[in-house]
Amino acid sequence: MRWDDKVVLITGGTGSFGKKFTKVMLNEYKPKKLIIFSRDELKQHEMRISGFNHPSIRYFIGDVRDQGRLTRAMGDVDIVVHAAAMKQVPACEYNPIEAINTNVNGAKNVIEAALDCGVSKIIALSTDKAVNPVNLYGATKLVAEKLFIQANSYSGAKGTRFSCVRYGNVIGSRGSVVPLFLQQRKAGKITITDKRMTRFWITINQGVDFVIKNVERMHGGEIFVPKIPSMSLTDLGKAIAPGCSVEYTGVRPGEKIHEVLISEDEMRSTVDHDDMFIIEPSEPSWGYIKWESKKPIPEGFRYSSDSNAEWLSVEQLKTLVKESGCAE
Repeated sequence: MRWDDKVVLITGGTGSFGKKFTKVMLNEYKPKKLIIFSRDELKQHEMRISGFNHPSIRYFIGDVRDQGRLTRAMGDVDIVVHAAAMKQVPACEYNPIEAINTNVNGAKNVIEAALDCGVSKIIALSTDKAVNPVNLYGATKLVAEKLFIQANSYSGAKGTRFSCVRYGNVIGSRGSVVPLFLQQRKAGKITITDKRMTRFWITINQGVDFVIKNVERMHGGEIFVPKIPSMSLTDLGKAIAPGCSVEYTGVRPGEKIHEVLISEDEMRSTVDHDDMFIIEPSEPSWGYIKWESKKPIPEGFRYSSDSNAEWLSVEQLKTLVKESGCAE
């Protein structure tokens, strides 16, 4: 697939993912036009003066809650990456209607605008918290996934194609535990909710590359899940704040001990394909093209952070945190 003749729009374009996606797009893929769609004029201004002032970039003020504004922004757009979301668990719990308006109604608006404007491909970012959700954030992202996958039936056999990517915690993103540990180590003590806690871990570069690759290879209707390592929160604490004392504060409401990227039930519709798993739609009505299975998935298997085959050591975590640019 060629990118140099494509017009690309990213919602939430001033966020951690959006900035990295923009940088990679401009340096490596050089699209004809790249539209940054977000609601904060200050963040757009700061992004522009920090070096993101390429002639192919357009900054578009708008909110995913506003379908009319999305429709205006998507005129002549070929590809949309939907990254806008409320994603802080406590904020979503305290402001549930706001979370629904952005994460669910916003997803619906993005879909409607893409259909009305004849966008070719659209891929949405999701999270491990959408699997068996225990908090509102996860529940809203699960609904958003369902909306995006089923949107293919609205566009028919030759219309807009919708897919999702689903991955775990991103090193160095806003809201990551890494900045918290860095701040706490100044006082000589860090806080961890539970010593058993594990998480999937991915760098922002890996996340961006995964999204771009799957825009290129998506059929429409898949949820793409990368094969990524797990890490222990206790090991992360040792990597970032060696020698500091640790206070275990207890699991917070809406928090899991371990995260799951693919449930046992979803595995029945999942294909193991090289560097990723692909959750295929259960009842496609739009001429879906199935993926070739590379190897069988064992009965009852689930992809969870505590039973993962690949783990990051303390030394590997130190390296990743340093490479993420937030080690100090």
